[in-house]
Amino acid sequence: MRIGILGAGQLGRMLTLDGMRLGHEFSLYDPAGKASAGVGTIYNDPDGQHLGTFLNETDVVTYEFEHLPLELVNRIATEKPVHPVPRALQCCQNRTLEKALFRDLGISTAPFEVVASAEELQAATQRLGGRVVAKSATEGYDGKGQAVLDSPEQAPQAWPRIGCDTAIAESFVAFRRELSIVAARGQDGAMAFYPLAENIHHQGILRFSIAPAPHVTPELEDQAQRMIRTLMNELGYVGVLALEMFETEEGLVANEMAPRVHNSGHWSQNGAVTSQFENHIRAVSGLPLGETAALQPTCMINLIGETGPVAEILRLPYTHLHLYGKAGRSGRKVGHINILADSLEELRWRAMNTASLLPECPEFDWRP
Repeated sequence: MRIGILGAGQLGRMLTLDGMRLGHEFSLYDPAGKASAGVGTIYNDPDGQHLGTFLNETDVVTYEFEHLPLELVNRIATEKPVHPVPRALQCCQNRTLEKALFRDLGISTAPFEVVASAEELQAATQRLGGRVVAKSATEGYDGKGQAVLDSPEQAPQAWPRIGCDTAIAESFVAFRRELSIVAARGQDGAMAFYPLAENIHHQGILRFSIAPAPHVTPELEDQAQRMIRTLMNELGYVGVLALEMFETEEGLVANEMAPRVHNSGHWSQNGAVTSQFENHIRAVSGLPLGETAALQPTCMINLIGETGPVAEILRLPYTHLHLYGKAGRSGRKVGHINILADSLEELRWRAMNTASLLPECPEFDWRP
């Protein structure tokens, strides 16, 4: 099958590499003209001159990130099958729509209000009470477009940092840890769920994911699967979906979803029977989904800004290095490392050892 991918970054690269093993051909279309994937047939097309050629070379279209012009995706959907459906993209592009979807489907989320000015943010913070997190309704990722308010009086200073005409003000969630679930849904409605991952962020960017997350009860796993199953069925979803959540004393609280393969699922490349990338390609091309069971306890470490000492990393017998072919830059994801072990304690020491080699990597102080 000829598969087109909207976007040509690292996720498109990894989708293509896994999909080529299944015999598919790939074209990657970047409307921003900033392609870095380095595989498949790439269209850098900021002027929109090559869209017709791209579509002529595809049987089905998917996407690797959600910050795409919705008008473009809807236009493509009139000519080619698009998976996941454009509605999923629309919801994930706007936190207002996303939160409303969670609420309408009975998925637990933090109390929130939609605000459009510093004055409205101040009033919402007063009504919500306690600490409040304000997030831009659109374009926010990796901690961008967010502000934390400890009191309503901080709203005038916080509003400019959000950088958006509309924002979500939500109560701060007192959580034990951050978790995520990645799942796939095929064209026939079949679903496959990966084990929950425990995620550790630093300065708003994901740095470590541990999977399967330890100390997850069957009830918690079931709740996560019910939440993401509800979302995929409602959307008529085809492909991989990720749902980020907070674990609280009362159970799981949904934070946000991503209509694509996800950073917290990178561990599956080496730590699961079938990677999230292969399962996404299986889904959009109409193939049966692969087994999602974990092979061993796995830790994924993001490489931020620079790759670090590649030779030293590879000397460690338990590292699996994935580089994206990107030039180093502050805050930029340039690769990741997957580490496997026979036990959680062994995984902890291996991850600590690996992290100590990486420039500006926070200390891995996680304990199972």
